[in-house]
Amino acid sequence: MASTRPILLTGFDPFGGEAVNPSWLVARALDGATVAGRPVIALRLPTEFRRSLRVLRTGLTRHAPALVVALGQAGGRAALSIERVAINIDDARIPDNAGAQPIDATIVRGGPAAHFSTLPVKAIVAALRARGVPAVVSQSAGTFVCNHVFYALQHALAGSRVRSGFVHLPSLPEQAAPRPGEPSLALATMIDGVQEVLRVAVTHRGADLREIGGAVS
Repeated sequence: MASTRPILLTGFDPFGGEAVNPSWLVARALDGATVAGRPVIALRLPTEFRRSLRVLRTGLTRHAPALVVALGQAGGRAALSIERVAINIDDARIPDNAGAQPIDATIVRGGPAAHFSTLPVKAIVAALRARGVPAVVSQSAGTFVCNHVFYALQHALAGSRVRSGFVHLPSLPEQAAPRPGEPSLALATMIDGVQEVLRVAVTHRGADLREIGGAVS
């Protein structure tokens, strides 16, 4: 009997002076779980432009996943942001954890300007909201290491039958506390929400939902 191909769930180590990164805490919490009949394998990525892709490619080769969802932190956001598109550019506002700060650098030379998520983005948002988890369709994953990984992931799996995409998570309450007014979300809520993301990504068949998910700006 053939073994069940796993779900690969990635998160990042802390960056920007933070002590923790909710993306890795969530991924680690779901490591070893079974979602829609598939085992979840967590992979920690360094918040470094160059090394993150080496670790990601090794994980893809080693685990041959049926689904890949990459997680990242986006301080200032109030909901799970299901990213729609990755762009082929690095333009770092701050250095990564290795001190690299690329500006207007192409991620994949000769690659398309953008890659879209192959997750059922709107179906995921609808399922999360029905579960009481704040969620939105996001039109930009930024231009830091998160977008770098998102673009490289979609490029690597383009044309395959493996669904993949990126989800940005809000800050944790303890991270937002020193910055009054910054939105945050409890870790337990984010874990529950990401588990639902994985479930819908595995089980949703056919076209994505056709409903409003756009933004004016």
